[in-house]
Amino acid sequence: MNKYITELIGTLFLVMGAALGGVIGASLALMVMIYAGGHISGGHYNPAVTLSVWMRGKIEMKDAVMYWIFQFAGAVIAALLVAYVFGVQGDAGCIIPDGGGTKAMLAELLGTFALAYVVLNVATAKGTNGNSFYGLAIGGTVLAMATALAKFSGGAYNPAVAIGLTVQGTFCWDQIWMYFVGTLGGGALAAIIFSLNNPDDK
Repeated sequence: MNKYITELIGTLFLVMGAALGGVIGASLALMVMIYAGGHISGGHYNPAVTLSVWMRGKIEMKDAVMYWIFQFAGAVIAALLVAYVFGVQGDAGCIIPDGGGTKAMLAELLGTFALAYVVLNVATAKGTNGNSFYGLAIGGTVLAMATALAKFSGGAYNPAVAIGLTVQGTFCWDQIWMYFVGTLGGGALAAIIFSLNNPDDK
């Protein structure tokens, strides 16, 4: 249970960081929560990353499902805190413009691919085992991808963040499927490319 609670806490602070602090808040929250909980759960805080790690063979399906449940729960709790305790609510307007769905999904796919690819290489690969830079590398990836691509999609790169920001009102429900397609596609692609690049790292 400690792994699942860790995933809930980390995702909660990541979504709060995104809702209240934007790109910088999300990146810093992710970085510190990875250092705080990485040794317990792996510090995924992202269903797309959990998908990548499962495809990589580093987590069992029963744990992956529980991670997803607790990640989404953490995201919803964060959204409710932000909206109803801190009083920061979005207008529930759709930030992806009409005709921009393809660009948005591609932005989410690429951003999530980069994030999951970095996670797999710095946190699961034999060659980087025991390093102390993984949290900084992962948080830096979110910052870089959000800086480059967020103008097209809002820069979630994480289905739980997308759900949290939709509950809070920054994103809209009509577009939530775009975030799921993009992020889960990016996570799966990262696992495939990692396996092709590291055939001996099983």
